[in-house]
Parts: sequence; C-alpha cells; structure tokens
Amino acid sequence: MIFFVLRRSIFGILLLLIISAFTFWIFSALPSDPAALTCGKNCRPEVIEANRERLGYDKPLIEQYGSYMKGIFTGRTYGEEGAAVHCPAPSLGYSYDRHECVTSLIASTLPVTASIALGAFVLWMAIGVGLGTLAALKRGKWQDRVATAFSVIGVSLPTFFLGLIFIMVFVIWTGILPFPRYVGLTDNPFEWFMALILPWLVLAIISAATYVRMTRNGILEVMNEEFVRLGLAKGLPRRRLIVRYVLRAALVPIVTIAGLDFAFLLGGALVTESIFNMPGLGKLTLAAVVNSDLPILVATTMVAAVFIVVANTVVDILYGYLDPRVRVK
Repeated sequence: MIFFVLRRSIFGILLLLIISAFTFWIFSALPSDPAALTCGKNCRPEVIEANRERLGYDKPLIEQYGSYMKGIFTGRTYGEEGAAVHCPAPSLGYSYDRHECVTSLIASTLPVTASIALGAFVLWMAIGVGLGTLAALKRGKWQDRVATAFSVIGVSLPTFFLGLIFIMVFVIWTGILPFPRYVGLTDNPFEWFMALILPWLVLAIISAATYVRMTRNGILEVMNEEFVRLGLAKGLPRRRLIVRYVLRAALVPIVTIAGLDFAFLLGGALVTESIFNMPGLGKLTLAAVVNSDLPILVATTMVAAVFIVVANTVVDILYGYLDPRVRVK
C-alpha cells in the first residue's frame, strides 16, 4: 500500500508541473497585452514598452515560466526599486488592476469557497447516499418512488434557477432567512452559518440527485452478487452485510464522482457565488475575466488544477483501500 500511495503521489506532482506549464503557455498566447493592462487606456506606446521590460514580459517564455515557478517557492519582486512590490512565497503573480499580490487575493477568497464546498459536500453525500440506500432497500415502494422523483427534479433544475427560487421563498416572501452576507467563521459563527444555508442547500439538492441514482443502482447491482446471497444463506445479519460489504462495494464508483465534484467546487462555485454575492474564488475569477486580469486568471486556473489533481490522487488511494484489486504490485 505504501508503494501504491507513493506512485500515485509522484504521478500527481508530475501532472501538476505539466498543467502549470500548459496553463502558463495558454494565457501567454492570448491577444491581451499584460504590459498594456498595467496603465490606463491612453497609455503611450513607449510607456507600455517600458512596462514590458520592467515586468519581464520581453524575455523568452521559458524564462518567464522559470521566474514564475521560482516565485512560488521563494517569492518574487515586481517592479523597479522605489516602486517595487514584493510578494512572499508562494507568489502566484501580482494584479496591477487591483494593486495586490494574487496570493493575498486567493487567500482572502479561498475560505469562502471552502466553506461553501465543504458544507455542500457533507449535505449532498448524506442526502444522496442516504436516499439512494433507502430507495434500494425499499425497491418498488413509496420510499423508492419519492427518492426517484427527488433525483429527477434535482437533475432538471439549473443552479441559478433554484438559487433564485430559494431567495424569493426564504428571504423575500417568508423572511425566514436574511439575505446571505458572508461573515468569517471566527468573527461570528452564527452569521457565518446563516449566510451559507442557502448556498449549501442549492448545491446539495442539485448534486445529491445524481448520487441518489448512483447509490441505488450500485447497491441493487451488488445485492445480486453471489457473495451476498451466500452471506444471507449462512445466516449473516442483513444489516451487517449491507453496511460492511454491500455499501463498501457500491461506494467505489461514487468515490470517483464525489472527489471530482468536491475538487471542482473548491475551484470556485461561480454561479452560486454570483447569485448569493459570496466573495469566493468563482467571483474573483469572473471579475478577472471581465477586467482581463491575466495574473489572477493564471493563478485561479492553477489553484483549481491543484485541487482536481489532489482529489484524483486521493480517489486513487481510496480505491486501493476500498478495493485491493486495484493495487498494482
């Protein structure tokens, strides 16, 4: 198992290096001129050229990439003496539109996105796996029909539509909840919780719909295996058989989807954050697209890639735990 984990971890690091190089190259190929974005619209060509040399955009792409990667580990200074700005490691660039280190911007928005992602993940896994298990054990009964109806409705509703419906019902019409206004967990835990209820519910309902169907189908498929019939024939308690063996086998495909969904959500729930006015990574990325803020776009893309690669690595390791047959000697 140790060599299995080591192999997957090394592969994940190599993949991150490839993604970082590809991401840097893609954004450098865009028609936008980063040097021109550092000054106003009426900036003279000679000033733009001076900015290009000062910021290192006149150097070869490989050298620029080397400086960028070096800044991640050692920090980086942007600009000349007197007007220089130092961004400590890990430096992911400097936003001349916001006049702030990109790492600081991500550090201030990541807790918001992480709060939304973690709470929604716990909810949709509890709802999805719970309802899916209930539907499989009560196949053909009213519990199964209710779970199936929930799954169909959840898959059919777009995120923005369900978010607006929740705002109208719970905020405007009934006044049960205040309009979401994010407050840090350490500042006021109660307001933090109240602000995140609606985003959690929206994401959980939409995502749980898929997990209900997957869990139901997975359990029903495993229940038809020979080892399950053999266990029942030998008198093994049905509850123990389902919890210890059936669920473990049925969760293998669900782990894959859950890890990737959680990683994508950590990269920024753009629609949800925009609807509920949450200052997270998704909203930061959207503003960077509008303002052509390339350093932020590169950084948020790489951060999202890190989450996805790490999630894939964790999923591979969990595979080895749930199903020893995937461990390659």
